[in-house]
Amino acid sequence: MAKVTRLIDEDDDPYRWLEDLDGPDAAGWVRDRNAETMAALTGGDRFAALRAEIREVLDAEDRIPYPGWRGDHLYYNFWIDAAHPRGVWRRTTLEEYRRPEPQWDILLDVDALAAQEGENWVWQGATVLRPGHDRCLVSLSRGGSDATVVREFDLVRRAFVADGFTLAEAKSAVCWIDADHVLAATDVGPGSLTTSGYPRVIRRWQRGTPLASAEVVFEGEQNDVSAYASYDHTPGYERTFVGRRLDFFRSEAYLLTPAAERVRIDVPSDAHWDAHREWLVIGLRSAWTVEGVTHPAGALLAARFDAFLAGERELTTLFTPDQRTALSYHAWTRHHLILATLADVRSRLEVLTPDPVGACGSPGRWRREPLAGAPESEHSRVVDTDPDVGDAYLLASEGFRQPATLRLGQVGGPVETLKRAPAFFDASGLTERQFFATSADGTRVPYFLVGDPNAAGGPTLLTGYGGFEVPELPHYSGVTGRGWLARGGSYAVANIRGGGEYGPAWHRAALRENRPRAYEDFAAVAADLVTRGITTPARLGVEGGSNGGLLAGVMLTRYPELFGAVVAHVPLLDMRRYHRLLAGASWMAEYGDPDDAADWAYLRRYSPYHNVDGDRSYPPTLLVTSTRDDRVHPGHARKMAARLREHGHEVAYYENVEGGHGAAANNAQRAFVWALTLEFLWRNLGGEG
Repeated sequence: MAKVTRLIDEDDDPYRWLEDLDGPDAAGWVRDRNAETMAALTGGDRFAALRAEIREVLDAEDRIPYPGWRGDHLYYNFWIDAAHPRGVWRRTTLEEYRRPEPQWDILLDVDALAAQEGENWVWQGATVLRPGHDRCLVSLSRGGSDATVVREFDLVRRAFVADGFTLAEAKSAVCWIDADHVLAATDVGPGSLTTSGYPRVIRRWQRGTPLASAEVVFEGEQNDVSAYASYDHTPGYERTFVGRRLDFFRSEAYLLTPAAERVRIDVPSDAHWDAHREWLVIGLRSAWTVEGVTHPAGALLAARFDAFLAGERELTTLFTPDQRTALSYHAWTRHHLILATLADVRSRLEVLTPDPVGACGSPGRWRREPLAGAPESEHSRVVDTDPDVGDAYLLASEGFRQPATLRLGQVGGPVETLKRAPAFFDASGLTERQFFATSADGTRVPYFLVGDPNAAGGPTLLTGYGGFEVPELPHYSGVTGRGWLARGGSYAVANIRGGGEYGPAWHRAALRENRPRAYEDFAAVAADLVTRGITTPARLGVEGGSNGGLLAGVMLTRYPELFGAVVAHVPLLDMRRYHRLLAGASWMAEYGDPDDAADWAYLRRYSPYHNVDGDRSYPPTLLVTSTRDDRVHPGHARKMAARLREHGHEVAYYENVEGGHGAAANNAQRAFVWALTLEFLWRNLGGEG
């Protein structure tokens, strides 16, 4: 019997009780759903073999131990494997790192720490004191959440500092000023957080004094996303920056002088900027007219920092976008700027070098040349630079079929290969192709396709993101390779609007009321895959996570006829209450404000939770989330599963009890979640064997 479909609103939501994170009724509902899903999908040899293969990829001893630099000429790495499921933080020298099996200096064993303290610690990073490099601030979370505990660690004694700088569990931000002072932003009680749940107040905290009595150096507003601070340790350029994140894309920034005066960094509020020694670099998200010259959105500009703050506006254009090419990011070395761009979603890397002041009669001239060591046929990214030390850079290059190679280069000097990642699947019969689909409004939308070019009409997995100006880029995945491609499936990645593949304009095209364009783009790619004979609707699956989970939810409720199965990881699905759940208020610049009648009018039209239809046929759906996700509330997935069940649709649900926004806290959990995902897709898309 068909059910009457009725759009629900906040006041008549029948499943609000599932937002009670650890409430007994909600917890019992989760246990029941998990038991059903595990009984349906995890039994049998195929699932066990798949999980074991994925775990082997994740724990492989010969994968690249990607390093980071901290200004002391050492190679730092955080490593997880079967023997260290929580991981070890370690470091070594360049000479040792060059070896096939380096000798590592273990700084902190998180497994041993968790066992000693009876805590479910998950590593979240460390900030090393510069100069000196003898202390650091270690961030640990319980179960993988965004909220962390911060503790001072002695790198010489390999021990936490008694009575050192410590922050209780919260969504904190902290950085060193010197050995006895830090800038700290954390939860210290009522009024200290924004409505998004992030710190609002910055304090200059002196060692040995209570945090509550520390000097307040900056405050944001209650409705900001957060306040933030940073300290530049560069010798001769020591300076403090503070600011407000007004929303996800806009901010106000200030230089805080030694006299506690705030000097505005007077760039557009939606621009991103970076200070390096004497330089200020400004990336534009919208057009900016300065002294009669209009610089387009997506441009990158440079100015002398001190002159700019004094009111001068001599700007040099370092990059101007076009219809095919966009700025991706930049990275400084000591004397150079590495510029990363995307041309039809293909990486390009250049080195820009400023002429010395007075050279050629102009302080604004920059020379450019290609960055050595980046293969044209692969996607390359800068892993790290260390501008305190020199002009070295670490470069990783990979492709959908090509495992990564890590190289060490010197700008203007040699490039050497440090490490090569192993191949986890046979790619000899596979091709990587790029196609363009035509969206509903005529826009050309690129997508990548990997698979056997002679396997027509087979199971195909399509993924995408389309939000927050984040691009989906080519990369090697042993998990996808072993778990999908090696079994005969094809894999497609859609570069839809809302992402950053073509810069700010591509993002703005699917912002707020224009969000449906992203979904039209994704539907166009799905249709194009069928038109080209790659697959059929019954054998095409969609997978997305977070904002990509929202994308998957919209495909389910608006375009169900295009797909044979849908998977949403840690998804955003209730667009009426998303801003009231955890960090959701910080995303209103992306989606809109549900409390505004005009915004809710367009949000309601695509909100997956509000558009479940009992009279339409939906493909089988798998929803995966985490109880400890403190970014996207698990209530989104819980309520969606309940609503789909209410209307008689086939839905599987799995909620990990830990893992944060990644839905997994260790490799065993990651292997389980991906085996569950790929088994679900393979069964429902007609995979064989």
